[in-house]
Amino acid sequence: MNPGTLDDLEIRDPQDRERDLMRRLPALLQQAQSASGWARILQGVDAGAIDHRAALAQLPVTRKSQLKELQQHDGPFGGLTSTAPRALSRICMSPGPIFDPQGHSADWWRFARPMYAAGVRAGGLLQNCFSYHFTPAAFMVESGAARIGCTVIPAGSGQTELQVQAMAALRPDTYVGTPSFLKIILEKASETGTDVSSLTHALVSAEALPDSLRKWFAEHGVPHVCQAYASADAGNIAYETRTGGALNPGMVLDEDVILEIVRPGTGDPVAPGEVGEVVLTVFNPDYPLVRFATGDLSALLADAAPSPCGRTNVRIRGWLGRADQTTKVRAMFVHPAQVHDVARRHGVAKARLVVTGTIADETMTLQCEVDDPATAGDGAAIVATLRDVTKLRGEVQFVQRGSLPNDGKVIDDRRDYT
Repeated sequence: MNPGTLDDLEIRDPQDRERDLMRRLPALLQQAQSASGWARILQGVDAGAIDHRAALAQLPVTRKSQLKELQQHDGPFGGLTSTAPRALSRICMSPGPIFDPQGHSADWWRFARPMYAAGVRAGGLLQNCFSYHFTPAAFMVESGAARIGCTVIPAGSGQTELQVQAMAALRPDTYVGTPSFLKIILEKASETGTDVSSLTHALVSAEALPDSLRKWFAEHGVPHVCQAYASADAGNIAYETRTGGALNPGMVLDEDVILEIVRPGTGDPVAPGEVGEVVLTVFNPDYPLVRFATGDLSALLADAAPSPCGRTNVRIRGWLGRADQTTKVRAMFVHPAQVHDVARRHGVAKARLVVTGTIADETMTLQCEVDDPATAGDGAAIVATLRDVTKLRGEVQFVQRGSLPNDGKVIDDRRDYT
């Protein structure tokens, strides 16, 4: 086993990993179809035939934004769990409310991988500052810590002075929680003159970590900070790694996740390196997820080489914003899926709806990439389709293929709100 990784799965040949995931995929589909919600979503799907990515890409996308409605109509988990609610270990609740299951298997959230990559080791001591109240984040850390074999201070969130006191007395080496709360704790320690210098490592999540804040942590005694990209439904998705103290580019995908990056509002995979919505298929013993759209934007790292840390799984650029760009124009909602529908009907590979002007006096312009804008015509047919689909008037602008920004935006709201 590589001492720098949790196990050898992280350093296996990428082709072996892909074959293994595709081999396991039909059984995951069968498991999902045993649940009433997935049975409806995947009605008519031959699970045995879904053993390659092209077949997977034909399945419907289930969006995180649908969970609340699904759960209101089909029990606490929307019929998406293959284990009965009272056979689970925990039932957590996220804002919405949305209910999140936790099963009994070890490291159910697969959180040991990002913790190990952040420097957590057997015999270590970490201060867990995620909330233990209803939401599952703290229990993700607990299960990961149990797998690694380290000790946890169940500090939870809030009570900054007690957090500082615990650090000073117990001398943890690692913090796990949000980056903003770590900053608050370190500021309080500095203000009170309390020694918390034992803390040298941190794994942060649930918020963005700008470079300026990462630098601030290093300047205040915590040089080894890594991010995890996780969610209450999918568990660990991807995580940062370090080599010799230096942060490596991108975030390494979890070993039990199949990742697709799709055009927002659709289920269509985009080209490698292009920004799109994160769609996950997750191998989970109790809560199988099949083409689950997180609503987050990301992109595959353009450099296909393995990470310097030795992990060979694909890497993503991290969280790049939200995919749900639904906006209201003249009292009508316009959705990314509608923009895609208009483009698809006219064979346009990439389009962006730009909204300008002011509220109640907007102009919608559909920018369409073509080979030669000078010979593309007046776009009257596209204008008619845009009105038919959105029930709103708009214009069309043809632009050179490849000229639209690679930022995942399908609807660009540029209105003046002042």
